[in-house]
Amino acid sequence: MNRLYYGDCLTIMRDMPLGSVDLVYLDPPFNSNRDYSAIYQDETGQPLPDQIEAFNDLWALDEERLRAIRHMPILMRDAGIDDDVAEFWRIWLNALRNTQPRLLAYLSYMTERLLPLRGILKPTGSIYLHCDPTASHYIKCMMDGIFGHENFQNEIIWKRTSAHSGAKKYGPVHDTILFYSKSKNFTWNATYMPYDQHYVDQFFTHINKDGKRWRRTDLTGPGTREGDSGKKWRHFNPTDRGRHWQPPSYFYDKYKELSSDDLAKYPLIERLEKLDEIGLIHWPKKIDGAPQGKRLLEDALGVPAQDIWNDIKPIHNQSKERLGYATQKPVELLERIISSSSNKGDVILDPFCGCASTIEAAHKLERRWIGIDIAIHAIKRVAKVRLEDRLGLREGVDFTVEGVPHTPEGAQDLWERDKYHFQKWAIEQIDGFVTSRKTGDGGIDGRMYFSVPREKELQSMVLEVKGGKNVNVSVIRDLRGVLERDNALMAGLIIMDDLGPRKTANFKREMGDAGDLDVSGVQYPRMQMLTVPEILEGKRFLTPSVARGRVVSQPTLPLG
Repeated sequence: MNRLYYGDCLTIMRDMPLGSVDLVYLDPPFNSNRDYSAIYQDETGQPLPDQIEAFNDLWALDEERLRAIRHMPILMRDAGIDDDVAEFWRIWLNALRNTQPRLLAYLSYMTERLLPLRGILKPTGSIYLHCDPTASHYIKCMMDGIFGHENFQNEIIWKRTSAHSGAKKYGPVHDTILFYSKSKNFTWNATYMPYDQHYVDQFFTHINKDGKRWRRTDLTGPGTREGDSGKKWRHFNPTDRGRHWQPPSYFYDKYKELSSDDLAKYPLIERLEKLDEIGLIHWPKKIDGAPQGKRLLEDALGVPAQDIWNDIKPIHNQSKERLGYATQKPVELLERIISSSSNKGDVILDPFCGCASTIEAAHKLERRWIGIDIAIHAIKRVAKVRLEDRLGLREGVDFTVEGVPHTPEGAQDLWERDKYHFQKWAIEQIDGFVTSRKTGDGGIDGRMYFSVPREKELQSMVLEVKGGKNVNVSVIRDLRGVLERDNALMAGLIIMDDLGPRKTANFKREMGDAGDLDVSGVQYPRMQMLTVPEILEGKRFLTPSVARGRVVSQPTLPLG
């Protein structure tokens, strides 16, 4: 069954069977200054400041990232990568650590994930990595090392916009797609791009009585032949001109009357007669002129796809495809990739599936699919808007959503496996936004945003998550200190289990000392607490209208 995973693709891919995927397409976050917070905006268009800050911090060269970088040669060796590539990585480490630390952090993040992708690809599989020119040349070096330079097939240039201004440089209008195969024996199906108008005007110069455009096509090939293909047809004998009959195969491919299954029934001369019967032969005015084929424009496949794609337009803001992602890719783009490098029934993986253009394209082309995303907002939106509403798929029947806890036991299991990811899930579950800064106890794990009358900017509730069993009242005191120091108006604590009557009373007494927030005559407790079971039941923090990533709503359940 098709699967949609919530979680870090690195963790999920490590558990996937080797050689289980036919095609990988990934459109990871680029190492650029684009604003990726568009999906996390209030309907008023107000940005969520901390979310933007959190994204920028993703490429910080912190101690955790440095440990991953130092461990990279071991991961490469375990994956069967040549020691020369590991040595190259060490050179990069020394060269970039001080000069371009954010780039080094980005490269290590991507390399960590390219290694398991190599393992789960089938020998006949391929991988397409979509990026912008900011770091594509660095990524290509790593892909050469991991997948082999001999398996590099193309650098595809996609013209994503028609015009873009650049300060003292040429306008950046393209993305780069790096295409590698797992081996030399990879799946490939020829795909075609439409002819440009200049080509049509130059070559399809004839028009039938029914208004269809066509061009002349030679029906003969060089050299003489014995047998049927060398015989005279009507007034013309190809042997007299050192040639033989060789009608292009596309004539047979396009017409059921001459399908490949029926070709053996007809000698070649009879096939030519049938082509004439259905109007595909042009007879020149000269009596001894050679007959020619009519290639209709509507039947022409187009030009075989090249490595510059300027015929697929980006998604405009009013498109029915748009789901709110600033960097959303058109389904047509994914259809070309999937059609070229996979067959019906193959498994397509997108480890950064975002708004799931890859999934829709795979579904339309009758492929199986696996999508992974680290943001629960994306998973919820994909499952509801893309899969259910748009494609008519049903969860549990056509696809499954995995990695999202639905029970307290599932939440406990997630906390034991990945504490940071549990924290992320808990915050996003209540429509908050986690920060990537992994602060220590007493810090801010995330925020919820809400609007307040007469305030131009969104206000926030700072959030802290505790998954352990031993949560004492000092946590509330520390969180209150954070509330007083921060610009936030409110603070929320998320804990795993109910504390029991006595402990809950002590916690509420401490929280009550922080007072209430008055908004238009409505009192909101400045400090509140929720347990994981309460969250799973649908309870939420009581705040003014909440910014939930383009949805504004009022909480319906107060703190219990």
